[in-house]
Amino acid sequence: MTSENQDRWDEGSPVPLFVITGGPGSSAKTFNLVTLIAARSAPEPGMQPEQAAILSMCRYPLSVAEISAYLSLPFSVVTVLLSQLVEGGRVEATAPVPVASYPELGLLEAVIHGLRKL
Repeated sequence: MTSENQDRWDEGSPVPLFVITGGPGSSAKTFNLVTLIAARSAPEPGMQPEQAAILSMCRYPLSVAEISAYLSLPFSVVTVLLSQLVEGGRVEATAPVPVASYPELGLLEAVIHGLRKL
């Protein structure tokens, strides 16, 4: 691999994905594709390359989908890696802002009626 592509997953790589995630016993927290991830620390020498890449790229918040795409790793693998980083306090996961709920129709009608009286 070239130096600029060191962090990308090679489809022909002999390393199975379960090795990257730490094996079948690894637990993944619930992440959404649009959950924002921000690094809370810098990568350290000796870290797993994929996790170091996540810390490097998340100096500014990125969604889980973006991280998955940049690393060319499946979403499920990225969620396990992120879970490990969250547990270690190395990244912060922020749920996306929920879609604003619509006010009740009665409230809207009352506001319109009040505005018409002005």
